[in-house]
Amino acid sequence: MTAGPRFGPLLRSLRQSARLTIEDLSHTSGVSVRAIGDMERGVSQGPQRRTVQALADALGIDDEQRAELADAAKAGRPRTTAGPAAERPGSPGLPRGLSDFVGRTAELELLAERARSASADGPTPVVVVHGAAGLGKTACAVRAAELLHERFPGGRLYVDLRGVDPEPMTTTEALRRLLLAVGLDARAIAEDEDERAGQLRAVLADRSCLVVLDNAADEAQVRPLLPARGAGMVIVTSRRTLAGLEGVTRIPLAPFSPQESAELLAALSDRAADGSAAETAAETARVSDLCGRLPLALRIAGTRLASRPGWTMRHLAERLSDEDRRLANLVVGDVGVEAAFALSYVALPEPAKECFRRLALVPAVDFGVPITAVLIEADLYDAEDQLDELVELGLLQHEGADRYRFHDLIRLYANQRLDEDESAAARAAAERRMVDWLLATATSAGRWFERDDDAPPPGHGSLVPLTTPDKAKTWLQAEKDTWLAGLRLAASAGNDELVAGLGESMRWFAVSNPLWLDTWHEVFGLTWAAAARLSDPRRELWHRNRHVWAFLATHVSRTDAEWQAGAERAMEVYRLAEDLGAVREQADALCNAAEHWRHLHDDEQALRAFSRGRELAEAAGDERTVYWAGGGAALALDRLGRLDEAVAAYQGVLGYIAARPVSSAVARHSRVVALEGLAVALRHAHRWQEAVQAAEAGLSEAIEQDSAWTVNLYWSLGSAYAGLGVPAQARPHMTQAIALAETQGAWAPSTFDRARAILAALDSEDDE
Repeated sequence: MTAGPRFGPLLRSLRQSARLTIEDLSHTSGVSVRAIGDMERGVSQGPQRRTVQALADALGIDDEQRAELADAAKAGRPRTTAGPAAERPGSPGLPRGLSDFVGRTAELELLAERARSASADGPTPVVVVHGAAGLGKTACAVRAAELLHERFPGGRLYVDLRGVDPEPMTTTEALRRLLLAVGLDARAIAEDEDERAGQLRAVLADRSCLVVLDNAADEAQVRPLLPARGAGMVIVTSRRTLAGLEGVTRIPLAPFSPQESAELLAALSDRAADGSAAETAAETARVSDLCGRLPLALRIAGTRLASRPGWTMRHLAERLSDEDRRLANLVVGDVGVEAAFALSYVALPEPAKECFRRLALVPAVDFGVPITAVLIEADLYDAEDQLDELVELGLLQHEGADRYRFHDLIRLYANQRLDEDESAAARAAAERRMVDWLLATATSAGRWFERDDDAPPPGHGSLVPLTTPDKAKTWLQAEKDTWLAGLRLAASAGNDELVAGLGESMRWFAVSNPLWLDTWHEVFGLTWAAAARLSDPRRELWHRNRHVWAFLATHVSRTDAEWQAGAERAMEVYRLAEDLGAVREQADALCNAAEHWRHLHDDEQALRAFSRGRELAEAAGDERTVYWAGGGAALALDRLGRLDEAVAAYQGVLGYIAARPVSSAVARHSRVVALEGLAVALRHAHRWQEAVQAAEAGLSEAIEQDSAWTVNLYWSLGSAYAGLGVPAQARPHMTQAIALAETQGAWAPSTFDRARAILAALDSEDDE
């Protein structure tokens, strides 16, 4: 027998002492993240010498620690011995296959390909079919065994290793069953596990057998059951990836495609819906989505439908639409989705169970390590370990390099476990801790764009390294759905100071990300309501101004009446600010009103408002609003045909930015906007070469900032080069502008028509 699992705890201790995450150690050593995780949990107890050496080098440990690590690995490796050959053939029966088996075409083809590679003088192919509960791993393996029976005349062997039972089958017992199945006399079977493994290898080396090891618990259980060489093949199924097994092919199972889901439901029941074929297809798709396209859930749903003559697919969909009852409705006889998930859940250690439950509180589809650490009150290393454990058992899915997500049905199960296994007080405390952290982190990230210097804002290092504006922007964008949901929760809980504070940190980040459409209207609507409850009139005015501005950020398909109403709201804020003597708020309100009048094509009134807004902003020392008002006035002049004045106004804004920079983030954004406007004004004046120069300068800075204005600068460059009569330069820029606008949804249909007309004209010039 192998020694106890000393290697894993020792490796984890050395890694944490070195202050390395699993990803850090993987990157330095070249050993995969999954393999390191398996070693630390004891799933892989005896890695090979070269693996241990790579880990030791990456850890930077001394000779004594290297020797200790090597000894622990050696103790964890199973010993092998030779054994006698089998005396007579025989094979146990496979479980009953599915007559209505659907899908898994690619997976079955890969299994067949591996079967074709088997040869008497080569290593025996081993394939691990893995995935979460309910994905149909056993069904896939049995189907493959049925299809490949002619390829393996030595027979098909099957053992259920009961890997998710409280006490999985021992390797010794599995070896006994397999040896009996291949015909070895019970009296000839060795007592020692290593000797039994040698006996099995000897038999399988001489026979072309297909062995199905179903429902494996871990590598240690499976490794002694694997033949070394021979013309047979082994298919292992497990909820775990069994990443510690070397030289195997892994086939991860995913939920069915929409088409496969519909095929399975149709195979189980020929009744669907009252109505047209389109209605039937829509209702079938709805049931598939409510089942998360999980084969087990689909099979249960289809069976329930088939056994209830009075139901249609619509009845089934209505029953499954209730989230609180969905898992309860996905039960038929002694088979249920919830029960399948429960087997994985009970196999978890308590810290991983708590992590699984509390992740149900995350108010977004996917999440990362930091929010997990907050929920379970752990450091990043421990949180990462818990997430890795959940991924290993199929209770979580990786979403990219460092994010995770639940399958929809598993999220429902996690939420159920949270309600049943934790007190209301514990749930509320965890949610409050998560919301406070989300809003504090978002507020800190937003402050990068409000500061007058390049120093990190206070509190920038809370689990997330917000040490630069780019890192702050990346976090805000990646976690938008999460912190926005956190804002809603905080607002509903009446945490007004936290809500208002977030809004006050977001002004200039919002300005630099105008394409978030309804996001800003909701954000500043919530923060305005919170500020109003704080009984600070000036603060409330600030938030009202932001809410009016947010209307501008959602300008798609507004009517003239809506623009007029927006202008009136802006002027109402202006009058309230006048009464309070709040000069900054007056300047902001006038600029907001001017933007609305510009959309109403009242450029004269917009020019007057922007000009007065700039005067008030200068008097208040609000240089950021000076940028805004100056650019707005220049645009109004352009639209009025006063092109030389517009060019001079834009150049004035650029000079003002250069002479009086505020924070680098605000100044850089304002410079891009001014250069874009200058390029447009120069184009309108037919000053093509100057327009190219302005647009190129703006484009390089916009690309560096990942700015929403990039698309308009590509447009300006394309148009300017077209004006210069250089279609070879005009075409790629205009093409890129159209592609970006389609991706971002940045243009109205009429703008797309104009851009495509320019592109068509360029193509026509080439034809001539």
